[in-house]
Amino acid sequence: MLTPAFIPALAGPADCLAVVQRTAESAVPGWWERVFQRLTNKEQGGEGEEREFYHESVLMEETIAALAPAEGKIFLDGTLGGGGHSERLLQAGASVVGLDRDRDALRYAGQRLASFGERFRVEQVNFSEMRSVVPTRSIDGVLLDLGVSSWQIDQAERGFSFQKDGPLDMRMNQSAGETAADLVNTRSAEELADIFFLYGEEKASRRIAAAIIREREEKEFTTTLELARCVEKTMGGRGRKHPATRVFQALRIAVNSELDSVTAGLVAAQEVLKPGGILAVITFHSLEDRLVKQFLKKRSVEFLDRPEWPEPRPNPELAWDLVVRKAIAAGATEITRNPRARSAKLRIAKKR
Repeated sequence: MLTPAFIPALAGPADCLAVVQRTAESAVPGWWERVFQRLTNKEQGGEGEEREFYHESVLMEETIAALAPAEGKIFLDGTLGGGGHSERLLQAGASVVGLDRDRDALRYAGQRLASFGERFRVEQVNFSEMRSVVPTRSIDGVLLDLGVSSWQIDQAERGFSFQKDGPLDMRMNQSAGETAADLVNTRSAEELADIFFLYGEEKASRRIAAAIIREREEKEFTTTLELARCVEKTMGGRGRKHPATRVFQALRIAVNSELDSVTAGLVAAQEVLKPGGILAVITFHSLEDRLVKQFLKKRSVEFLDRPEWPEPRPNPELAWDLVVRKAIAAGATEITRNPRARSAKLRIAKKR
């Protein structure tokens, strides 16, 4: 605590800022870097101005330990984002091929990691299409950090947030495909209810879909807050979690075909990895984690057995060894530093 006797010793605002920085850092390491970065982003956020891409990579130490980067190894980062994980792989002497659909992420990561020269390259492609970028059995490790980056959520014009007004877009690749507005304004009540229930696990899916249909008859939805308010009104106000959370998740998954991409990406990773190569997948919601868990479990069992069989049979799909049986979650320290790590789970497997 700063005492009155101490305050006069400060020469000016710069000294005050330094004291705040040291005090905050002693309580929560890394706090100041995040705050300064956010302040910088907001200062640069005027209309028409370039804004810094930022994203704090979760489960960093656990992921890097699993991938074990070293000189001569080649890794594929299927969800490059801000390049945090890739930077650590490159610093260890490895080479990295970074994939992302988001051109802003590719531009930022490309600049951030340009000093690594030929050991780093980027491609604007969905990770499910990694076989079009690298040859079969050529990669030592594949990393998939699924979900939306902090930067994407915080940029109102991307349309991912129900807390900021912006166009109802939600596309990872803004140059292709239907927007969330297209889905909300053209799909039937039954189709919308299915989207909300299957991809958002929203129990009130039919009630919300019916409300959307009624409201769009008066005026089509064009912004995020229009949709958020409609859902909030339908659900009778806010609780501990914003009532539009699951609806926005469901629309984002549908717009970007995220679950299809996960399944296709896991199959592709199985093909591009060398024998002994490592797959590390970070998920942020139960639908993704369930897909990854079931995919790896089905392909890591050596023998299959059924009551009608005289004896167990070899599993024709056997391709993986599970490095860890249970998913790894973020620790308390990381969650305090980065609350978005709370729902993150890491699964690790080794290619046979």
